Amino acid sequence: MSFSSDVKEELVHLSGHELHCVVAELAAVISFSARVHCSESSGYLIALETENIAVAKRFYLLLKKAFRFQPKVVVSQHESGKKSHIFAISVEGAANVLQVLKTTGLMNNRGQMDEEEYLTDNPILRRTCCRRAFLRGAFLAAGSVTDPERNYHFEITCVDGRKAEQLKDFMQFFGLEAKIVLRKKYHVVYLKEGSMISDALSIMEAHVAMMKFENIRIVKDVRNSVNRRVNCEAANINKTVSAARKQIEDIEYIRKTVGLDKLPENLRDVAYARLEEPEAALKELGEMLHPPVGKSGVNHRLRKLGQMAQHLREGGRI
Repeated sequence: MSFSSDVKEELVHLSGHELHCVVAELAAVISFSARVHCSESSGYLIALETENIAVAKRFYLLLKKAFRFQPKVVVSQHESGKKSHIFAISVEGAANVLQVLKTTGLMNNRGQMDEEEYLTDNPILRRTCCRRAFLRGAFLAAGSVTDPERNYHFEITCVDGRKAEQLKDFMQFFGLEAKIVLRKKYHVVYLKEGSMISDALSIMEAHVAMMKFENIRIVKDVRNSVNRRVNCEAANINKTVSAARKQIEDIEYIRKTVGLDKLPENLRDVAYARLEEPEAALKELGEMLHPPVGKSGVNHRLRKLGQMAQHLREGGRI
């Protein structure tokens, strides 16, 4: 299974939550994934259709725990001919549908579906534990998380922009700095920061998945740190080699044009040292001199030799 499937599999097996948290999780699943019909003309229906049998079972069990009626279950073959099945869990009948919608806060006291305010003013979301349950339900219904071995990405898909903005603000309660992107006709609320995805998994109580995510993240961070260090050292080596090559070219030019014996003793000594040890670092060159010279002193003398070589190339004299 994918990492996202593993997370959902862990979440659907959570148990022991209070009834108010069950209702909050139900509210999210219905809001983010279920079809709702609630009128005399269109009938009364709440239906969740999914290919994920674990999510279907979770929705069924949540309904059973929160209410006394029996949800309807239908399993059908996928119309596209795929081997997977579609699992449909539904609540039918005006009394049952209205009870679910009012209990979950998706319908106000006036009998209206209040999608604009159900996240901000919904009384069922006053407790922190219920907010955790709601985020869990939203993820189960419309979310996914990428395998951290590939990259860091957590998302929940919303059918409209208002719901996406509400969810983004809702996640801010937990310090999750989510962003929104329009993908085809859907608004996607997502996280890219590894630490925030780890927090989101913990908030939803996917603790096993969170530990796996963190272990992978630590290994990747160490690997990236080592790679950066190696690349930095390689760049420094290349820089040192290039500088040494240029120094040797300058010294050879001076030797061919005027001879190294014409140089002052301090410059002549460092010139011979560089020719003898083309790959030596500045500190090592300084230790070869008598008396020894510091790194900055060696660098100053080599720069002086470079200036002299350039002066000679331009027709000057020493």
